[in-house]
Amino acid sequence: MKNFSTISRRGLLKLLGSGTLGAFSYNSVSGFSSNRLNAKKKIMMKVGTQQGGTGKENLEFLARHGVYNMDGGAPKFIDGVGWDLEDSLAKKEACAKYGISLDAYHLPLTSAGIKRVKTPNIMLGKSPERDREIEMIQQMIAVAGKSDVRLLLYNTTIHPVLRTGKTLDPARGNSSYSTWKYDEAVLKNQPHAMAGEVSVDEIYERITYLLDRILPVAKEYKVKLGNHIADPPTPVGYGGITRWNSPDIFEGIKRFAQLYDSEYHGFNLCLGSTAEGLKDPKTEILPIIKWVGERKQIFNIHLRNIKGGWNNFREVYPDNGDMDFLEVIRALRDVGYGGMIMPDHIPQHQDPASRLQGYAFAYGYHKALIQAVASEG
Repeated sequence: MKNFSTISRRGLLKLLGSGTLGAFSYNSVSGFSSNRLNAKKKIMMKVGTQQGGTGKENLEFLARHGVYNMDGGAPKFIDGVGWDLEDSLAKKEACAKYGISLDAYHLPLTSAGIKRVKTPNIMLGKSPERDREIEMIQQMIAVAGKSDVRLLLYNTTIHPVLRTGKTLDPARGNSSYSTWKYDEAVLKNQPHAMAGEVSVDEIYERITYLLDRILPVAKEYKVKLGNHIADPPTPVGYGGITRWNSPDIFEGIKRFAQLYDSEYHGFNLCLGSTAEGLKDPKTEILPIIKWVGERKQIFNIHLRNIKGGWNNFREVYPDNGDMDFLEVIRALRDVGYGGMIMPDHIPQHQDPASRLQGYAFAYGYHKALIQAVASEG
């Protein structure tokens, strides 16, 4: 390509007239470059869900709202064994009848905390009980792989999701927002008696003990493992326990990400839970998406918005929180994210159809965000 300074006026006009110049950008130092102006970046993400299961009623609800990708919860649990393969295959088939792709399951390492999961000893670090539980997790990974479910989501927490109450919003029809105020929680002074005191290094020892044993199975069956952000990040030693992503959420994410160099090791990146550890979620969330996304470790997105941040927040609708979700979707597009974005922790209200109304609103909002970003140059 000729340098701009060597192109005659007649030649420049010819380029403009033919439309050829539109394929190039001008650099004041080096002239034209081959970077295309207004070239669209392909958007690959899709609206997903983790709500409602794989029954006929819910699948029809999802199809009506254009949601064709989902986390199906989990297959039937067989005590002492793991998951029922036949039930998993049946779930896959049920979804396919509605054109819905069953993309993920939840392992029994959930945000409910160790008191309510089927595998409590893994995060309690209690041997030999945890070894038997890990064997069941290995079996579940194999079931997922044999069912062509390529993503398993899990939590590595001892505390459950922590909240201190509800906040009513008259401006949104008296919607109720789940709320966390650390100062109020401290007044209750409720240590975790079952676990005792657990440092962040002990938490990581338990995480690596688990992942050392299940990542090879995940690689064998080509199933990705996405860890959910601990909800919420808390100050050191809250309730006797320091969470793996606390007190600095970004540093915690980096530490976890760098434990293994494996395409099967990554995050269920809940943006709500991540924002809960930030002082200015609107600006601080974008570098986190960029860092994790460029490492190709975002496996799933929970698109949940909040008002507030570190130690004091409430969960709100996707359109009235502090994060700008249009910018978030652009950031996900720019790192080439191609998985699901799904609503999570929708506000509630008194109408009997509260849950369905909330999810219908969120599905439509998320689809519109994706369409808007897809149409941009």
